Amino acid sequence: MLDIILAGFGNALHLDNVLFVLLGVIVGVMAGAIPGINGPMAIALCIPLSYYMSPVAAIGFLVGVNKGAFFGGSIPGILLNTPGTPESAATTWDGHPLALQGKGEKALRAALYSSVTGDAFATLLLVLVAAPLAAVALYMGPPEIFALVCMAMTIIAGLGTKSLIRGLIAAALGVLVSMIGIEPVSALPRLTFDITPLERGISLIPIGIGMLAFSEIIIQLECLVGGEGRPEVISFSICKEDRSISLKEYLRCFKTLIFSAFAGSVVGALPGLGAPVASFFAYDQAVKRSKHPETFGKGEIEGIAASEAANSAVAASSLIPLFTLGIPGNMAAALLIGAFVVHGMTPGPLMFEQNTEFIYAVYGTIIIASFFLFCVGRVGIRLFCRLMQVPPPVLYPIIIFTCTMGSYLSQYSVFDIILMIIFSLLAYFMRKFDYSLICLIIGFILAPIWETSLQQIIIASEQDPFMFIKHPLADILILITIFIIIKTAFIANK
Repeated sequence: MLDIILAGFGNALHLDNVLFVLLGVIVGVMAGAIPGINGPMAIALCIPLSYYMSPVAAIGFLVGVNKGAFFGGSIPGILLNTPGTPESAATTWDGHPLALQGKGEKALRAALYSSVTGDAFATLLLVLVAAPLAAVALYMGPPEIFALVCMAMTIIAGLGTKSLIRGLIAAALGVLVSMIGIEPVSALPRLTFDITPLERGISLIPIGIGMLAFSEIIIQLECLVGGEGRPEVISFSICKEDRSISLKEYLRCFKTLIFSAFAGSVVGALPGLGAPVASFFAYDQAVKRSKHPETFGKGEIEGIAASEAANSAVAASSLIPLFTLGIPGNMAAALLIGAFVVHGMTPGPLMFEQNTEFIYAVYGTIIIASFFLFCVGRVGIRLFCRLMQVPPPVLYPIIIFTCTMGSYLSQYSVFDIILMIIFSLLAYFMRKFDYSLICLIIGFILAPIWETSLQQIIIASEQDPFMFIKHPLADILILITIFIIIKTAFIANK
């Protein structure tokens, strides 16, 4: 067995495999840095290229694209307050304020080191405990998933706003938006108002770009022409302490990094939840566990560490159910199934018996991708900072163009551009009245899982109201949700 493992890792070190992994990381970082072009989109565009590669090179290339995109999304989030991907939104809460203090390079280094730490932790977990951790997800039926989503939305509702009620209203609005389209059981149009393009539903891409990126441009332009002061301008300090992360600062965040990486690994191994949930949950826990929670949102490095470590951990841990059960943990893992099948592999338990050397070769490429992520990030940070010194009259049209093209390319639809504009205006007024944009997006992401689980419960139980009593884990999750609501309400009235 040892010789097979060594042969697999040796195969990963072949020059062509290493170069394709490096290329994948570079492409992923560039894709993540463009608002609207996320990891799954980049993978979908690159899968045809992988047909001409060897199986190990193809999977390593696509995994590199996915890993690079997670870090790349933090770059515009920190420097422009326009996250490139939804999971990078929590990074902006402390990353952008730190950049406004002249410490943009420091914030980027914090994001890079946190991403590499979280990714390395999850990769080690993937190699060592893939099967046991994936077995947990196997035992989660519809009642447990329904209760878990309820708990997740309740936790997220307390973020980004001082009012739990406003957070829940925003999450409920996200659920309502997700209901637009074809109803899954009856296959009838729902909330479409006879608008044909709405029958296919609303994609996350125009919502994410409109609410997180395009709305920020509207606010910055309002500041520029509305007489409310000049828009926020990023400057870069020349002081070494403001540009680098010291070992002391890294060690100060180490507990948060490990906890967030573990949380991201668990979320990634549970199919359907995704990186945004991991990122916001880890940030929430970092605030609650901190001795100085008042510093968060004002440029706290620990906030960047929590968000980036958690979302980057999802990139590797989402492969755990894919490799061991044949179940993709997220959209990127689902797209990887196509690459596996093209190269004659079927993800699942039999792959460990029939293609053991290939599995360990893939593990090797995943480890190499983590190393290249660190190298590409270190080399590129100075370049990213220089690009942000472009004057606003030049920079804003470029961002508007990338937002527009990102929305269009998601489904090659002009209607998605219209949706992006609509949701950007909605986000503009939500910001004015202190409603959480993140709660709406998370509600939109989790709603299909929540609805499907609820429908499965109703059908399987034949409308039995005591269905949850038969599932102890679901009962525990619901009790935790109730406890969170009561505790939050108590703190708010204190």
